[in-house]
Amino acid sequence: MTVMASTLTNAIGVFLVMVAALSTVAVKDKHGQSVIVRATNRFNFMRARNSGANVYRSGPLGRTKWGTNQLPGLAAQSRLSEHLDSYQRPFALLSVPSSGDFTVIIGTEPDGAALVDQEQVDGWVADWGHWLANLGDEAGIVAAAVTIETAPDTGTRLRGEVTTNIDPEAPAYARAMLNEVVATYPSGSASVRAYVSVTFSAAARANGRRRDADEMARELAARLPGLTQGLSATGAGAARPLSAQELCEVIRIAYDPEVATLIDDAHAAGESTGLRWPDVGPSGHQSNWDSYQHDSAVSVTWQMTEAPRGIVQANILTRFLAPHRDIARKRVTWLYRPIDAGRAAAIVQADVRAASFNESANDRPSARAVMGTRAALATAAEEASGAGLVNFGMLATATVMDVERLADARAAMDNMSSTARLRLRVVTGGQDSAFAAALPLGLVLPKHLKLPAELRGNI
Repeated sequence: MTVMASTLTNAIGVFLVMVAALSTVAVKDKHGQSVIVRATNRFNFMRARNSGANVYRSGPLGRTKWGTNQLPGLAAQSRLSEHLDSYQRPFALLSVPSSGDFTVIIGTEPDGAALVDQEQVDGWVADWGHWLANLGDEAGIVAAAVTIETAPDTGTRLRGEVTTNIDPEAPAYARAMLNEVVATYPSGSASVRAYVSVTFSAAARANGRRRDADEMARELAARLPGLTQGLSATGAGAARPLSAQELCEVIRIAYDPEVATLIDDAHAAGESTGLRWPDVGPSGHQSNWDSYQHDSAVSVTWQMTEAPRGIVQANILTRFLAPHRDIARKRVTWLYRPIDAGRAAAIVQADVRAASFNESANDRPSARAVMGTRAALATAAEEASGAGLVNFGMLATATVMDVERLADARAAMDNMSSTARLRLRVVTGGQDSAFAAALPLGLVLPKHLKLPAELRGNI
């Protein structure tokens, strides 16, 4: 009898241990993260902090051997070159040797939806859908990203425009009024910039040799005009590739926002900033558990864990993308990874089977299960009619100039994400990597993971 009781106790103990082990994988929070993922993330961050890997010091007096302000983390291996496309426009070509990717960055001037008919907006949305669908048919494209950046307007461009065009013979009252406009207009105003980065793979062709930067530049020089022309029909306005100097300035300002005024002043004076790619990184940064300190600013980056459910209108992101008084600089980046047509059909059919099983598993299925089946069937029908399929995600970065304003920025992002029906989660343990991924650099995050994305999705 004693032996049986001991055996039963051992069996119960083993069962409880198995249940506890399975719960670390099966039990997930509202963002879809299991206990084991959160614990592993915390352990890795603590190990990095104890070793000092979360602190970066560069420049002549820094800890790096090369003495430059090289980009840290995921972008450290990036290389920049400049070439001419078939329209003789200079374009920056960014390469990442570790992943074998090449990225071109396109600058756009969005038209905005003010005083625009709904019919025109519907046309822009349809053309944007076509542009995304065509990415899956473009040879070699592995990812694309759209970055919307809002920041305070320095007023330098307005002052330069007025100064160069004002008539010295104009009445004193008119000149005084213009001077007052130049002095007061920039207060509270913001600039909005949009960038589209398209990443291509340098995968080997039939001869088995991976293409280098010159070969990719020759190929992309002929393809860029088509990409920019297609973007112009989506409401993106005048689309053109960024030059190497422009890309250097964009990244430099992102890491050190205080230099934005200096760069605008240089442009107003007709001078070049002379920035080089090895000098665009921060002179120092510190990646904390849920924030990121870099040069003159502090940032927090969120990731989207759930997209808006139900019907999504064209203006759902209007408030989320708009400037906010509690956020000095805001950067929202949508990440896309096109799926080729061969895999797309199998994926949508698997989604239909999974949704149908969830609905039929209960005698009284929930409304969400029913809507999930309808959405899966609608997606399958659209894919069968020729629509493209893409994996997508979103990163949002809020930057403040004073760490004491960080709490206000967090509250503002929470409020704006609620109006957009987005579920956001602060990136923990990898704020420096998330910050770099939200920049227009074309970084493909799955290629930089130590654990395969398929395995991470299962745990």
